[in-house]
Amino acid sequence: MTEEIRIVLQLIIVIMCLATVFIHGVVKYWSPSNFEELRLRVRTWWIMISIFMLAVLLGPVVSIVFFAILSFLALREYLSLVPVRYVDRPILMWLYLTIPIQYLLIASNNYEMFVIFVPVVAFVFVSTRMVLVGEMVGFIGAISTLNWGLMLTVYMLGHIGFLLVITAEGSLSASNSGLVLFLVLLTELNDVAQYVFGKLFGRTKAIIKASPKKTMEGLVGGLLTTVLAASLISPWLTPLSFWESLGAGILIGFGGFLGDITFSAVKRDLGIKDSGKLLPGHGGILDRVDSLFFTAPLFFHYIYQLKLY
Repeated sequence: MTEEIRIVLQLIIVIMCLATVFIHGVVKYWSPSNFEELRLRVRTWWIMISIFMLAVLLGPVVSIVFFAILSFLALREYLSLVPVRYVDRPILMWLYLTIPIQYLLIASNNYEMFVIFVPVVAFVFVSTRMVLVGEMVGFIGAISTLNWGLMLTVYMLGHIGFLLVITAEGSLSASNSGLVLFLVLLTELNDVAQYVFGKLFGRTKAIIKASPKKTMEGLVGGLLTTVLAASLISPWLTPLSFWESLGAGILIGFGGFLGDITFSAVKRDLGIKDSGKLLPGHGGILDRVDSLFFTAPLFFHYIYQLKLY
């Protein structure tokens, strides 16, 4: 791990300490109605950040295992939410089996197979297996639901893990942890900034039916914050130039917004507020990683096309 990554991790801890002091020292007395929710959010943030930092500190192999577990939890939560036909339940085992295969492809830096395994190989296999079941009633909805879940939780999130192996030599690189930290930090910062700017200045609704609380002011504020942060943090964590970092910030800012409202549309369709209760104050795993569904592949292919590694 580079000295720059250590410094950024230390800054994150300092910011979390300040947020904790602010919640308990200011919000508790000035706005007690919001205290409990914010306290739960901050406490959960401490847990999530600690686990993430531990995975980063223990090296790229542990990090890849961590993201594989994250894909598993996300897929399990997704399958617990969507309607699954009784006849399709035996097929769920094959969905879970894609996770270790996909992450083994990542660990071996097999880019050609990584990009086609889920959208081509797994898609064809799962579709054929569902046809062989012989139940055609509800087939289109079932096949779409299962394959879309694989794309989100295994393929899209898998791009985070592949950032750790995107080297010319094809070997795991501890320095690539900076790319992962850059992506995750900016994605989460974008979510927080959109929320804060939306609360403070939000007037113009952005996507009323999918996410009524999203505003154009929140989108613009989050985007500007993310672009600014990208330009400041990039020299510490990435090989991106100033202009390339601005491009990355724009991709992550817009991508995070689109991922958030897309999964909000899913929850609207299912008639639920949160995807689960695993993360107190935040909801479920999917509620926390929905922005990463879009930012991870966008940022990965941006880096890949720049050929910086």
